[in-house]
Amino acid sequence: MSVAKQRAAAVADTVAKIRSIEKEQGITPQALVAIRRELLTLAAKQELFPAEDFPLPAPGAKTNSCLYRLSEDADHRFALYANSARAEVNSPAHNHTTWAAIVGVRGEEENRFYQRADVDGVAQTGGAVVRQGSGVVFMPNDLHSIHIKGPTPVLNFHMYGLGLEQLHKREFYDPKQKTWRIFPAHTDIREARMELV
Repeated sequence: MSVAKQRAAAVADTVAKIRSIEKEQGITPQALVAIRRELLTLAAKQELFPAEDFPLPAPGAKTNSCLYRLSEDADHRFALYANSARAEVNSPAHNHTTWAAIVGVRGEEENRFYQRADVDGVAQTGGAVVRQGSGVVFMPNDLHSIHIKGPTPVLNFHMYGLGLEQLHKREFYDPKQKTWRIFPAHTDIREARMELV
């Protein structure tokens, strides 16, 4: 069986388990920990996600990261992406309006956590580095930002309860304008799904 077919089978199995977790437990912090565990198991199969299958954005591209859609249900639920990125990436503090999980495949991605604040809009409350063997999870209104530095490219999984193109009310804090704004939709999502036959 080709790597692509093995990858598609592993992704389908993982997403099926995650659907079951949500159905049985709903969306709670404990359920998200269980979802992260399934994604970490998938991420450990690095041989199924070779760098050449998830190329970085071309030099001079508008952004230093791009998303590859690995799975998404017909109703746009349970959307799983592979995020391929190079430094420098610095996102603003933002929410998702749906549950989210990020786990590492290769490289390191710093996540900073926030709460809303009267002064400066947000206050950092903690952080974690996402790398192979680790991940972070977010309830719909949780806030975080992403930061990638250094020479090593990053590949990780981003999974959302609803596909990114459907998230029209995500907010981010604009420190220059000192206000919350609607996060524009990600403009570089590439199709990487494969039908199992």
